[in-house]
Amino acid sequence: MKSLNISPAKSVLEEIFSKVMSSSVITSDECEQIRRVLLTGYLDDGEYAMMETLVDHISRGSVKFVK
Repeated sequence: MKSLNISPAKSVLEEIFSKVMSSSVITSDECEQIRRVLLTGYLDDGEYAMMETLVDHISRGSVKFVK
């Protein structure tokens, strides 16, 4: 049986992305988790696309920041 090689960073980003996109709200805790992931290293194309989408939605106002 082949094991999937999914990085913990990818799992964190996918979870946050899913939660934020469904609620249209991003919390300071979620921002902190994203910051920690970004500081750990390189993003693959899928992770980069998720971050680009989040930034786009936040800048357009369709995702709101809450404390």
